[in-house]
Amino acid sequence: MSEDLPSFTPCDALIAVMVAVSASDQNLRTAELVAIERAVNHTPVFANYDIDRIRPVSQTVISLFEEEDGLDALFGLVREALPEKLFNTAYVLACDVAASDGRAGGVETEMLAEIRDQLEIDRLHAGAIEFTARARHRVL
Repeated sequence: MSEDLPSFTPCDALIAVMVAVSASDQNLRTAELVAIERAVNHTPVFANYDIDRIRPVSQTVISLFEEEDGLDALFGLVREALPEKLFNTAYVLACDVAASDGRAGGVETEMLAEIRDQLEIDRLHAGAIEFTARARHRVL
């Protein structure tokens, strides 16, 4: 395990969660990347975020995915940086990314479950968040 892990800001942690969902199936889809960009551009929590941080945060997530205990390290960084009041926000953003391409596959669904567990998202709240994300990204 890499000892020189960066520390995340709260916004970095939100980015990391979104990238983790997108990269979980080893395929960063354009719709998912657009969803991340849209979130950064339009979600108030990112109002003062330096968008140049997205790339290094994304690279950290992808590097951690290649390590044996990388997922544990990633969630350690996220929990350390993210105030508890933003745990639901992280889950909302993750669900939006997963739903953005219209196909949350098994691996993405497993990643959402892991995020839900790691951030201790109430199951009833999680269901409402998931339903809303699917409805928001539905197409005709």
